[in-house]
Amino acid sequence: MALIPALPKQPSDFTPREIVAALDRHIVGQADAKRAVAVAMRNRYRRERLPDAVRKEVSPKNILMIGPTGVGKTEIARRLASLSGAPFIKVEATKYTEVGYVGRDVESMVRDLAEAAVRMVSDERRADVREAADAAAIDRVVDVLHPETVAHQAQAQNPFAASLGSIFGNSFAQQQQQQPNPTKPIPDDEAQRVRAAARADVERGFFDVRMIEIEVEEQAQLPIGVLGGAEGSGMGNDMGEMLGGLLPKKRVKKRVTVADARRIFAQQEADKLIDIDAVKREALRRAADHGIVFIDEIDKVAGREGQRGPDVSREGVQRDILPIVEGSTVQTKHGPLSTDHVLFIAAGAFHVSKPSDLIPELQGRFPVRVELESLTAKDFEIILTQPENALIGQYKALLGADGVDLEVTADAISAIAEIAMRVNEQTENIGARRLHTVLERVLDEIAFRAPEEGGTITIDAAYVRNRLETIAGNSDLSSFIL
Repeated sequence: MALIPALPKQPSDFTPREIVAALDRHIVGQADAKRAVAVAMRNRYRRERLPDAVRKEVSPKNILMIGPTGVGKTEIARRLASLSGAPFIKVEATKYTEVGYVGRDVESMVRDLAEAAVRMVSDERRADVREAADAAAIDRVVDVLHPETVAHQAQAQNPFAASLGSIFGNSFAQQQQQQPNPTKPIPDDEAQRVRAAARADVERGFFDVRMIEIEVEEQAQLPIGVLGGAEGSGMGNDMGEMLGGLLPKKRVKKRVTVADARRIFAQQEADKLIDIDAVKREALRRAADHGIVFIDEIDKVAGREGQRGPDVSREGVQRDILPIVEGSTVQTKHGPLSTDHVLFIAAGAFHVSKPSDLIPELQGRFPVRVELESLTAKDFEIILTQPENALIGQYKALLGADGVDLEVTADAISAIAEIAMRVNEQTENIGARRLHTVLERVLDEIAFRAPEEGGTITIDAAYVRNRLETIAGNSDLSSFIL
């Protein structure tokens, strides 16, 4: 009797230990931070199993990550969101300004989360209807290739065209497509035979490079000036989309390959098959219950009253972030989104400032605090070789595309890790990002010669030191080059 393969686990089935194990496949070290986010993720699914009266009272325990750059703060949050299938956005605290200053308001992070959720749910719904959309797209391609097999149909007129044309000008009325002269149809039996043969040819890619002319709908642009709305708030764009939806679609003809036509038609047919209102409702629900907002560089807005200088709005940004983190309802173009149960993960190096420099109210909204450790040379060796898509593996794949079989010895990896660690100590500590700089310096000559030479190339510790020792040993040079 054949064994039935086990179904992949749902995010709600992961235990905190399994979540940490999944994060270990991509991120080296930082056990405390991984445990904290694993418990936070599990608590979200625990909350869903509670009675309604209790569930609405349980709020997420937001996390504050403290550690130097390049140690994995952002990657932990990004991998957690990917593992849980949750809407996720990463924002920089320094991009926001206090209300009254020119710049983005903090509510835009919630609107960005809603957009991410809508894209996620839309992609899922399109995947569900992909087969039907592809079949309809092939039929539309066949219509273009063999118009004689299509019965002539009168085009429906847009009811808004005449009225809007009188308001905004005749250009909108002229956008209505003029039906071309119909091709003389052929008998039904012959048409079915021709269409079946053409459909089979399109499916197997026989016509992929053939150029055809298709009509594509484009959103009409409002012939008016800049709409109102604060800069970066998104309100002007939302108003433009709302009014633009009332205008007739502009149809333009384009010459594309059959392969591109299939892709364009499939996207249009998928949009017809999904319920956009249901997508928005599910997206807002998912963002409200499972959304994750990662606020980076939170230490850059840490500051108290009485400080002087160019960053006069830093405490104002904290005050504006506070109601979002506490829980409030923000109006988005897809509907209202409550942040009561959105998980916020803030991170910062806190080299100059410290967490206590944040306003007390904001400190209290990040009850879970974890400190990430600086990476050691041993950690660098693991990062280079062990995680999925490790750096050494990436470079092997890149050079393999040019026919180069790259071999990196164990002592070479140790030398790269040791030099990266030394440069971090002598200059600014940028964590694992230093490995990218060092590896590029080691491999730039090989990458330059790879297309002409090919073959097997072995990198050992002597080669690494020959490429890097002079620079790494000179702090003045390494600060500029490495």
